[in-house]
Amino acid sequence: MKRALLLAPLLATLSLGACAVRAAYVTVPPPPPQYGVMGYAPGPGYVWCDGYWNWVGSRYVWVRGYWGRPPRPGLRWVPARWEHRNGRYEFERGRWR
Repeated sequence: MKRALLLAPLLATLSLGACAVRAAYVTVPPPPPQYGVMGYAPGPGYVWCDGYWNWVGSRYVWVRGYWGRPPRPGLRWVPARWEHRNGRYEFERGRWR
């Protein structure tokens, strides 16, 4: 039971990520980025991962940034972005590189 309670937040987070369906393409440009207060890193080695506009259903929804830690030393965060190609916008997820 205790183990199930500990796994519940992790599973909820993973399922939310799966719900953010990646659009094949969008013909409407994303709005300008939103800016706000980042606060302080929760500890050494954390990197700010910028927020981004996600396409959900038929509109853009802002996904807030967060403090993350690289899975391995020496990696850097490449932010999510929308690329304009052939008259449409294609989303590229943020990733560690």
